[in-house]
Amino acid sequence: MLIVTTETVAGKEIAEALGVVRGSTVRARNVGRDIFASLKNFVGGEINEYTRLQAEAREEALSRMIKDAESLGADAVVNIRFTTSTIVQGASEILAYGTAVKFK
Repeated sequence: MLIVTTETVAGKEIAEALGVVRGSTVRARNVGRDIFASLKNFVGGEINEYTRLQAEAREEALSRMIKDAESLGADAVVNIRFTTSTIVQGASEILAYGTAVKFK
């Protein structure tokens, strides 16, 4: 499955747009990570625990989006985007979305 952030794919002609595909996950922080993060606020720098949490969430959302595209018989997903929103304090949704397409 080809995944791109552009509207087109070089060397390929889109025959059909199959529709919007999406994948999402909601992740929450945990007490252990929060304690570590609080300590990191005093000394500064990257909060690796949250970086890993976000990276895992992005990968899960992307994987779910790809499965959605595969269920439509897509060759690719174009114009993909990621967005995040707070569900409740300490929990966020990561959403990956794009347009599933078939090539000629």
